[in-house]
Amino acid sequence: MKYTLSFILNGFPVDVLVKPTETLLDVLREKLGVVSPKRGCDTGDCGACTVLLDGGPIRSCLTLALTVAGKSVETVEGMSDDGELHPLQRAFHEHYAAQCGFCTPGMLMSAKALLDRNPRPTRAQIVEAMAGNLCRCGSYQEIVEAIEAVAKGARKENGP
Repeated sequence: MKYTLSFILNGFPVDVLVKPTETLLDVLREKLGVVSPKRGCDTGDCGACTVLLDGGPIRSCLTLALTVAGKSVETVEGMSDDGELHPLQRAFHEHYAAQCGFCTPGMLMSAKALLDRNPRPTRAQIVEAMAGNLCRCGSYQEIVEAIEAVAKGARKENGP
């Protein structure tokens, strides 16, 4: 049996037929063509499948698709604005935070969730927020530096 799932994806309403056992990751990748969330461990440990659900980071490999009904889901595909990269995307590029790129979408989503709720986090807060995302290449230093650069930009715009 299939059900119609309606939710907001990157700012646009979508309707898709899903089985009750399908994960959000499967629906995004296989039915909606959204390929930024990656299938890594399938146990929620690596963070490669991280997306934002109503602004908070979740593991899409562990989330049943039907549980997002009526909610807002954001992926990397929704980060840019009129073709302009999001500041986090630019910073990841400028700081060489994306090596092989497999973890990058999940890292970006976790970083965006952090900066959306706390635009000026400390280094310790950044490290804590990113702890659930694993990088195969070991680019943790560059990832933290990229996030710090965006946070420092927020400090300049909003004062000390």
